[in-house]
Amino acid sequence: MSAADPASVSLKWANGLLPCIVQDGRTGAVLMLAWMNPEALTRTRQTGETWFWSRSRGALWHKGETSGHTQRLIGVQIDCDGDAILAQVVPNGPACHTGRPSCFYVPLGGEAGAAAPVLLRLEATIEGRRQTMPDGSYTAALLRAGIDAIGEKVTEEAGEVVRAAREESAERLAEEAADIVYHLLVLLAARGVPFSQVLDVLAARGA
Repeated sequence: MSAADPASVSLKWANGLLPCIVQDGRTGAVLMLAWMNPEALTRTRQTGETWFWSRSRGALWHKGETSGHTQRLIGVQIDCDGDAILAQVVPNGPACHTGRPSCFYVPLGGEAGAAAPVLLRLEATIEGRRQTMPDGSYTAALLRAGIDAIGEKVTEEAGEVVRAAREESAERLAEEAADIVYHLLVLLAARGVPFSQVLDVLAARGA
């Protein structure tokens, strides 16, 4: 079967609506699922930010209008059957109303893992510790210690990474690299800098 010719694919609105999958265009993370009608799609493309149709309220809504967590549009694609929309975006804050980066974080039936990439899940966990500061949490203890103490851990872990690269196994290097990434995310959280801002800098620099 040959691939569908994009020019031959038309949108197949079901009762005037289509599901829209929202994806972080930098990481590939699936952020949320919402619904669009023709006007929401038009506004999304015209304004460069996502708009959707609320089935419960029967009205258009602009993502982030009240929270400030807007989504800057990178591009829109449709699937081969024309019955689903993919919006690739750069999110300005979490997509989920719970404050998580992605709405897809609940494992089904006890299965391990969630849809959001590991780094974004870890960032969300660290942010949760920062907000609640639970006793017995290593992350909370680091955050209480402050930026200088966290910075010392980043420096220490950087040395461990270099030593592992020179002298130890690939498995040990991976473990030490994981340690420095974790401590770097804690340092970013302590300064209130989202990991998405780091991704923006990397994206702007190019390959």
